[in-house]
Amino acid sequence: MTGSELERKYQRLLRVTNMLESVISIMGGYLLGSIPAAYIVTRFRKGVDIRAVDTGNMGAGSTMRAVGLGYGLLVAIVDIGKGSAAICIAMALGVSYPVVLVSGFAAILGHCFPFSIGFRGGQGVATALGIFMALAWQPMIAMLVLMGVVLAITRHIFSMALIAAPLLPVLLWIWRADPRLIVYSLLIIAFIVIRSRHRLPEFRFLTGPKH
Repeated sequence: MTGSELERKYQRLLRVTNMLESVISIMGGYLLGSIPAAYIVTRFRKGVDIRAVDTGNMGAGSTMRAVGLGYGLLVAIVDIGKGSAAICIAMALGVSYPVVLVSGFAAILGHCFPFSIGFRGGQGVATALGIFMALAWQPMIAMLVLMGVVLAITRHIFSMALIAAPLLPVLLWIWRADPRLIVYSLLIIAFIVIRSRHRLPEFRFLTGPKH
């Protein structure tokens, strides 16, 4: 076998390996995202389906209102962790940057459409936060501060998310993030808004009764 033939076989093996790593990364992101933290916590604590109470959203906010602040915070931590873990695993596998981004989005899809409970999940906000905390932690610190300010004004988690979301690509631009990440943030924001469009009537700027 000549040296050129060995080189071709090596390159072929390398391409197959890279493809497998990409598939593992993306599937791993989806499976992580599919962990239904809010569903598990409310089933364990109250024996109810979180999707059948409150706003019907499988997220931290609904969990806080349905079973308590501490449980809601636990769900938030898990949901944020799912996004961060998907990115960290993809990076550890050494896949290309676009595949890292796709793996993160797969985690959001897993959260929104978890296979284990009939593909009816949440909106993906907390999981998206986890993704960007792993990809650009400095602008995300500023983002979390701004989210806290908006939440203090509106006293409404969904409204806070809608108001603060457009600030993310701006902060990424200020911190000179990769242009691909800025476009990625816009796509994720658009996906979450479309996914949450049925809740748009709840939106408000000023403090009022909680939903």
